[in-house]
Amino acid sequence: MTITTSEAHVAPEPADIERAPDADSVDDTAVDAFADRMLTSFLGAIETMSVHLGSRLGWYDALAGGAALTAAELAARTDTDARYAREWLEQQAAVGILTVDDATAAPEDRRFSLPAHAEPALTDRANLAYMAPLARMLAAAGQAMPHIIDAYRTGGGVSWQEFGADARESQAEANRPWFDAMPAVLAEVPQVREALSRPDARIADVGAGLGWSSIALAKAYPQLRVEGFDVDTESVVAARDNAREAGVADRVEFREQDAAELAEHAPFDAIFAFECIHDLPHPIDVLRAMREAVRPGGAVLIMDEAVSDAFAPMAGDLDRLMYGYSLFVCLPDGRSHGSSAATGTVMRPDTLRGYAREAGWSDVHVIVPEFGFWRFYELV
Repeated sequence: MTITTSEAHVAPEPADIERAPDADSVDDTAVDAFADRMLTSFLGAIETMSVHLGSRLGWYDALAGGAALTAAELAARTDTDARYAREWLEQQAAVGILTVDDATAAPEDRRFSLPAHAEPALTDRANLAYMAPLARMLAAAGQAMPHIIDAYRTGGGVSWQEFGADARESQAEANRPWFDAMPAVLAEVPQVREALSRPDARIADVGAGLGWSSIALAKAYPQLRVEGFDVDTESVVAARDNAREAGVADRVEFREQDAAELAEHAPFDAIFAFECIHDLPHPIDVLRAMREAVRPGGAVLIMDEAVSDAFAPMAGDLDRLMYGYSLFVCLPDGRSHGSSAATGTVMRPDTLRGYAREAGWSDVHVIVPEFGFWRFYELV
């Protein structure tokens, strides 16, 4: 058989190779629906960043309590620029966050208000509905995006220090109202209540951050002595200041130290790790140190994200949120250290159980299935 030159350069195609569908075979309705979804996501991102602006510039605080302000009045109250304030006010009314008294008035005469139902999420820092700090965390990730992209290419990481004050402070702000509510929840767990109520009880708070978990426990149990551990210098400095302002510095101490060295300060009546195990580059080392440092009969509790037990497509909102944190903050932070476990924010119960057993624990029990975004585990 004679083979032409053109035929000689055409390789036979295996029958099992999947080919992209022809353009004509794609469902136009599905294309439009997905494009609409992308537009909705983009609009949500814009809205989130506008919330960050309003929160950081003090504009929501100035509008709280029923104030109806013009752009000039808002700018004067917050020492900001009136033209930028006007653009933000109009955008906030356009997306339905703020209300406007008379939309037909001249731009400089329009008065804008923050509805009462929006105040808990945007201005009430003690309310469990307070959501503004979540926008600030995304802003922190945005600032670090060149480093994040580089980490994704190289397998490196982005440290907590590189994410900066926005990440550190937004996490603390978002968690603080929940930490304030936490002692009442833990009081319903007999073994935890008993450990915290012992005379001169001494506990460790692993990954204490800005200290609000330690401070909340110290306030709830006046005899309690708390030692918080964190490797982030700025967090430890801020935690010490927060303890002084809260009036508990005589019973709450913060150490800039790796929790893997916890046993150096043993024994403790109880040890807690609030929303940090998934961030740790070497969680097994820390869990082993917790086992060595707790007093016989003491309690060791982990608070971590209440994600689903197993991965599944089309996940619920909580898993979707935690994958977002993992993509842009927690996984890059965890991988900023050598030989990292690279857990990520979405730490399934079986993952924690595997870490615990490798660290010498027998098992992990869920003792509070749902506490906001989180659940509590006890190590046994």
